[in-house]
Amino acid sequence: MKRVLLLILISIPATARAHDAWIQSNASIVRVGDAVHLDLMLGNHGNEHRDYRLAGKTSLEGGTFEVITPDGKRYDLKERLADTGYTPQEGYWTTRFEPAAPGLHVAGHTSDRVMSYAPERSIKSAKVFFLASPSLDKVPAAHPGFDRPLGHALELVPIVSPVAPMGPGTAIRVRLLYKGKPLAGERVSFIPRGGSLKPGVDERFERTTDANGEASFEPTEANYYLIAAHRTEPEEGGTLDGKPYRFTKYGATMTILVPRLCPCCGG
Repeated sequence: MKRVLLLILISIPATARAHDAWIQSNASIVRVGDAVHLDLMLGNHGNEHRDYRLAGKTSLEGGTFEVITPDGKRYDLKERLADTGYTPQEGYWTTRFEPAAPGLHVAGHTSDRVMSYAPERSIKSAKVFFLASPSLDKVPAAHPGFDRPLGHALELVPIVSPVAPMGPGTAIRVRLLYKGKPLAGERVSFIPRGGSLKPGVDERFERTTDANGEASFEPTEANYYLIAAHRTEPEEGGTLDGKPYRFTKYGATMTILVPRLCPCCGG
């Protein structure tokens, strides 16, 4: 029995991918002053589970949740998160934000903690973008700031605007950064809501980053897409808040809403 437990512990860094947190907004484009609802969700992407299903509720311990406005001002919304579940592991966190000025906003979440189920340090980041426009009839075509990194340890950064022009047939392009530098040769998953990826590498929805850390995916339907990437450092151990860990796992997510029609041109 001891030998079996030892083999399980040794294999954890290679096989377990743990849980991913992501942020979902109810809209990618809103009028200035209207509310955007932001949901902080958690799914089980360990054991090759790559889907949009909820699995528990992420802990807010050691985490942040904020909105960054076009002028760089940061609003801490962590204390405003409301619990939608009746039990500790049910539902998800949610809050709302009313953009006061036009431009591209980003909601970001970070988490850094030692997990209770393994000698593992989990460092995660999540983000979602939304555009505040003076009018929904004529949405600005340029959205500066979408390609600005937030400085997360592992981070997905859009190469093209994540809000518009956007629609089926328009490629989603991202760059994966690890400690500020492009990360090549890593898998990036583009998970549609309501779908599940096949075990192993699902060539329909997964890409490998090139030498510049870039990956591209062309959606064929209007839907929410959860973009996820991971990296494990098996030799990166230590102590955090008095808790020892033997290895470190990084996770990064970004959520994009692909509308049926392009909001800029209606095409």
